[in-house]
Amino acid sequence: MSYDPICTPPEAPEINARRIKAQAALAEAGLDALVLFNPDNIFYMTNFANFVHERPFVLILPAKGDPVFVMPRLEEPHVRIRSVGALEFAPYFEFPAPEGAGWDTKLQEVLSGVASVGIEADCPRFLSDALEGRETVCQIIEDLRAIKSSWEISRHHYSCDVMMLGLEELLTQCKPGVLAMTAYGAASAKMTQKMFSDLPTANIFSTDLKAGAQPQKITHDPHNFTDFFIPFTEGGPHVALAAGRANGYGAEVERTFFLGHVPEAAKRPFDVMMEARALAYDLAVPGAIMHDVDAAVNALLRKAGYRDNLLHRTGHGFGVTGHEGPFLAEGDMREIRPGMVFSIEPGIYLPEVGGFRHSDTVLITETGNHNMTTYPDTLQSLTLAI
Repeated sequence: MSYDPICTPPEAPEINARRIKAQAALAEAGLDALVLFNPDNIFYMTNFANFVHERPFVLILPAKGDPVFVMPRLEEPHVRIRSVGALEFAPYFEFPAPEGAGWDTKLQEVLSGVASVGIEADCPRFLSDALEGRETVCQIIEDLRAIKSSWEISRHHYSCDVMMLGLEELLTQCKPGVLAMTAYGAASAKMTQKMFSDLPTANIFSTDLKAGAQPQKITHDPHNFTDFFIPFTEGGPHVALAAGRANGYGAEVERTFFLGHVPEAAKRPFDVMMEARALAYDLAVPGAIMHDVDAAVNALLRKAGYRDNLLHRTGHGFGVTGHEGPFLAEGDMREIRPGMVFSIEPGIYLPEVGGFRHSDTVLITETGNHNMTTYPDTLQSLTLAI
């Protein structure tokens, strides 16, 4: 499978194809319009990345015709520069505003005569109240985002290349006595430099590149990055990760590694983690149920004696963020389909020994899956000379 990595923004046909699919889903659901507030959904439908603040941004997609963007007049030039595809503008002056001059008045003008409106599950209360009972919760855009186009897959490949560059720099930096902060700064800077060297106009609002490594002392607590001034020591396990978004598309790669030697207590959990990972790859194929993949992986880990050392699901989705649905998790009963992109990252966490987790960004293909972060993963390759 070959996709050329790309980092450039989408062109109008890509965005318009999403709009056509969303409008077909609206018609099937019997809805007259879709109201979007989530900035990730707005970015997916327009290529405009904003951040949530006190001035509302609301995108209205009618069942027929072009989307309309209710937004602060302050942001209109920015939207015109970044947005792609057909888009109508309904700017308001400021927030707060006198009665009759605010965002809600613009919203009512756009939705005049509209009887039924789809909203996101995370639609804020102030927006749903403004729809006056016409709203129905749906996940039309979230469902579209789950299946990637060929163009999106090429974007994910670029993001994966950036993450692997960051991981490589991390592992170069990590030596006994080196502080986690030193490795973080060097690797994150290298990733950011590549992104903006390749595309100087990359969007800072949709770019978030981080690479960090946990010294063995805290690897049993996988999200503990509260102290960057812990030094690395000989042995391990240490865990290195590079994750985030490169101009709008997410990826991650993580590796458990050792400095100089592998402590005896770390050998078996590393091997079992690798067995669980291999099982996840075997099971994460088109037609499988996401719940079943995670349940089988968890059963293997529990049978190996690690029932009390599991902290998270097997994987999560990627798209215009670095962490989103769908999920390789018990309870997610959706079917795995070609074009989905997941992490595969079963982990084992032993307070007295450390954490064991590799993570890769994996594309579901027509016949199986394809690892897009092909960084070495064996114990031998990850036992680094000091």
